[in-house]
Amino acid sequence: MKNQLHEIHNNSFVKMVLESIGDGVFTLDAEGRIISWNPAMEQISGYRAEEAMGKGCRILSFDNCFGSDCPGDINACGIFRRGRIEPTECTLRHRDGHAVPVIKNARVVKTDHGGIVGIVESVTDLTELNHIKLKMRQAARSTADSNRFEQILGKSHVMQTVFWSIRASADSDTTILIQGESGTGKELVASAIHARSKRRDNPLVTVNCSALPESLLESELFGHAKGAFTGAVRDHVGRFEKADGGTIFLDEIGDISPFTQLKLLRVLQFHEIERVGGSGKRRIDIRIIAATNKDLRKKVQAEQFREDLYYRLKVFPIYLPPLRKRKEDIPLLVDHFIRINNELTGKRIQGVLPPVMRIFMDYPWPGNVRELRNAVEHAFVLCEHDAIAVSDMPVEIRHSEYNSAGFEARPAPPGEHSGRGHLDREGLLGLLEACDWNKAEAARRVGVSRAAIWKYMKKWNIPMQKGL
Repeated sequence: MKNQLHEIHNNSFVKMVLESIGDGVFTLDAEGRIISWNPAMEQISGYRAEEAMGKGCRILSFDNCFGSDCPGDINACGIFRRGRIEPTECTLRHRDGHAVPVIKNARVVKTDHGGIVGIVESVTDLTELNHIKLKMRQAARSTADSNRFEQILGKSHVMQTVFWSIRASADSDTTILIQGESGTGKELVASAIHARSKRRDNPLVTVNCSALPESLLESELFGHAKGAFTGAVRDHVGRFEKADGGTIFLDEIGDISPFTQLKLLRVLQFHEIERVGGSGKRRIDIRIIAATNKDLRKKVQAEQFREDLYYRLKVFPIYLPPLRKRKEDIPLLVDHFIRINNELTGKRIQGVLPPVMRIFMDYPWPGNVRELRNAVEHAFVLCEHDAIAVSDMPVEIRHSEYNSAGFEARPAPPGEHSGRGHLDREGLLGLLEACDWNKAEAARRVGVSRAAIWKYMKKWNIPMQKGL
């Protein structure tokens, strides 16, 4: 039997085949001694055929033979008992000592009567494949990195311009004015600039100027002295002082009053503040980033905003485009929001169905990225499958038509409900009455799935049948 394998390999045709294939092939006799070694094995292992002949496969030190390292004794490895080793990813030790990633495959050769002739093993070198995989992963990471700047996502040309502007302005103390519609991510841009700046280890203080009444805004920005007004029982440090050494982000700067505009102008000119009711000026070291969704130039022309302050603020303007002007970013953003919501909810939603993506791409997104994020979050509440369907989406996105001037929703047709956003318990009861308690019809009218109607009924303790 020992000579049978030798005879096979001495066949000139078989030798030619073995020498021409790219995978390493070697054979062992019934005692586990190597009796053939093709040229590919020489290249993969570094051992010449004459060095390998008569030795055991232990010279290759495979690290995964039936789940363990290669044993010294052929009878201890289990190949004769099991008859084969299924293709297994492992490493062999090259003659010079380094590890070579390979796929190993082995079969026991037997006679027609079941006697063991020997073993045939093949080895596929994965070095180049792993190198290609590494380059692909690096390319994917590079692409992902180019599509992300800090917490901002975008592969469109307009967003790449925004990324460039952030990089260009981050290291200076130049005052920046971020302009863009609500929901475009102005605060994210301010955070990215601060995170890349030399001030990143100091505070980033955010003030929403439109959220505070004029009477409080001055005190919040500049602070106040004890006794400055009724209720001022102690000194109060304002946001400018809290941002000392760092950055202050003044959101919705277009909404501040002329008086506050004048005081802000003095801060930009002299880097000093004076607390309300205080008597002394305080020097501050801050960088100012302002943002607005208003057209400040028009407000200047209408004499609603100081021209000198406007030019002080827009030393380095950054314009954030609305989502409808960067629609190639929508799939990227949708995937991002799905990953976030999967982490928050524990769901495993893989993506959106093609009709959903078509609607997303056609919708003008008056609320911009914030509205898209909310739409995905809304869909997660209703989605019970591994992909978001049209019925999971907010009704105003699915069913509304928009005019080119203001993207205003078309009124609902007579007899149709105005949308899920306005649905409450009484509204649902009225809708069910109008549909004779047909849940499918109610769902059609309101633009949701029948399962959603059941959920609302359960939530509001509405019986499943009329009169129950």
